[in-house]
Amino acid sequence: MRHLKYLLLFAATLVLVAGCKEEKKSNVAKLQLDEQVVEETDSTVYGNCYDAAMNSFSLVTNSGDTIAYLLDQGDYNAMEEGADADVPPSAVLGGLLDGDKLAVIAYQVDGEDVARKVLNLTTLLGRWTSLDKNFEIKDGGVVESHVSAESRPYTSWKIHNGKLILAPDTFEVLTLGPDSMYLENQNGIFEFKRQN
Repeated sequence: MRHLKYLLLFAATLVLVAGCKEEKKSNVAKLQLDEQVVEETDSTVYGNCYDAAMNSFSLVTNSGDTIAYLLDQGDYNAMEEGADADVPPSAVLGGLLDGDKLAVIAYQVDGEDVARKVLNLTTLLGRWTSLDKNFEIKDGGVVESHVSAESRPYTSWKIHNGKLILAPDTFEVLTLGPDSMYLENQNGIFEFKRQN
């Protein structure tokens, strides 16, 4: 009888220890979930330009909506809290041509949509070179490197909150024209020329 008590006590202890281990596992899983990095939401609106004018344009978004944007000619910093001071009013990079794919960062004033930054994705596509880079930005987020011995080739691209991510680097687009592009990050300003 005494052995039976010890056996039952031993079995109860095992069940209790096993339960504690299960509880620790579930707490660890919850802790790991809490520590996961949540990606910042992309505030960029994507679509095709149409009805481009000197101070406005319309965008047919990728989801099929149509948004009419004004181009701000004044100091938007007074109208929008938290705006980047280094971005000039209505920075249009790469031009506004009907049919071109655009990425737009905007804000609202008195119910009107005002484009703060417009990046022409059609102009961005193509082959770009610098002293140590030779790559092609293709539709669909593809980047093809044309230098076989490049130490850190760009592998893909996307726009996120108005910045150009040429993986593994993130850049602010300073200028984008038919023949040149200037990008800036924490390492400096980089000049690229278009190669045909």
